[in-house]
Amino acid sequence: MRSALGERRYKMKIDVLTLFPAMFAGPLDESIVMRARKSGLLELKIHQLRDWTHDRHRTVDDKPFGGGPGMLLKPEPIFEAVESLKREKTRVILLSPAGRKFNQAIARELAQQEDLMLVTGQYEGFDERVREALADDELSIGDYVLTNGALPAMVVIDAVTRLLPGVLGDDESSRDESFSHGLLEYPQWTRPAEFRGMKVPDILVSGNHAEIEKWRREQAKLRTEKQRPDLLKPD
Repeated sequence: MRSALGERRYKMKIDVLTLFPAMFAGPLDESIVMRARKSGLLELKIHQLRDWTHDRHRTVDDKPFGGGPGMLLKPEPIFEAVESLKREKTRVILLSPAGRKFNQAIARELAQQEDLMLVTGQYEGFDERVREALADDELSIGDYVLTNGALPAMVVIDAVTRLLPGVLGDDESSRDESFSHGLLEYPQWTRPAEFRGMKVPDILVSGNHAEIEKWRREQAKLRTEKQRPDLLKPD
C-alpha cells in the first residue's frame, strides 16, 4: 500500500457508535458521502450503543461519583461495543468538547487511515475509563457544546470522506481550497464577466496564468489577514 494520500486507493471503513442512529440517515445519504459509499470507497456503518446493554431498560448512563449535575455514559456498553467491532487497524476516536479542535490538517491525517471508529458523546460525557483504555484520539469541532456527538461525527465523516482519492473525481480540487495551505481560499468569479455593474477583475481574464497564480496567492493572504488572522503564523 502506498502511503501518500494522492497515490493510495482503497476502501475506508468507518463505524459510528451513537444513541441516535436516525440522525445520520439524511446527511450521509446525500451528495459526496453517498457517492463515496455507492462507489465502494467508503464503508459506513452506524451502530446503536444500546445494543450492547443487557438490562430491560437498555441503560447506558448513570450518575457521576462525587455528585454533580447530569449523567455520564457508562463504561460497560462502550467497552463491549468497541471490543466487538474493533479490528486490527481501527483507530477509536471520541467526539466530545474536551477533544483537540478538528481542522483540515486533522481531516487529512484521518484520511490516511483505513479504519475509524467514532464514539459519540452524550449527556455530561464519558466515564473517564473510556478515555484511558479505549480512545486513540478525542476530537471537538469547536468551542461550544452540542446536545450530543452525532453532528460532530457527521462533520468529521464529511470532511474526511471528500479527501479520499477518487471521491471528488478531481483530486486536485481539494488541494487549493480553504485551509489546505494554512490560508483561506482566494476569491473566485464565474460568468457573466459583468453582473449588475460588478466586473470580474481584469487579471482573471488576462490569460496570464503565472500572474493569476501570484494574484490568487496575494488575495488568499489578504482575505486570511482580514477574516482569520489567527491562521497566520508569526514570522
